[in-house]
Amino acid sequence: MLKPLGDHIVVMPGPEEAVTKGGIVLPDTARKRPQEGEVVAVGPGRMLDNGQRAAMQVTVGDVVIYTKYGGTEITVDGEDLVIQDEGSVLAINPEPKRVQGKK
Repeated sequence: MLKPLGDHIVVMPGPEEAVTKGGIVLPDTARKRPQEGEVVAVGPGRMLDNGQRAAMQVTVGDVVIYTKYGGTEITVDGEDLVIQDEGSVLAINPEPKRVQGKK
């Protein structure tokens, strides 16, 4: 697994919606990019001016909602992941639906 640096996190995005609520099947080009995912790795925190590290607000296993176009998408061992800074996280979902079907 990746080990993020500084205040970066690695998120496994939730699945893209392939069918609308009305039952219309969406092609790949029309699917919405997920904005919710499970945190799978967390960096040590941002380095402060006094030489200490700021504590991270998210932990591994949190399901977070993040900015739509933030982060860098990568594929590691066949899994799509997003690396982003902690500032791109908008909220932690306290009662998440199952985000990923695979572990």
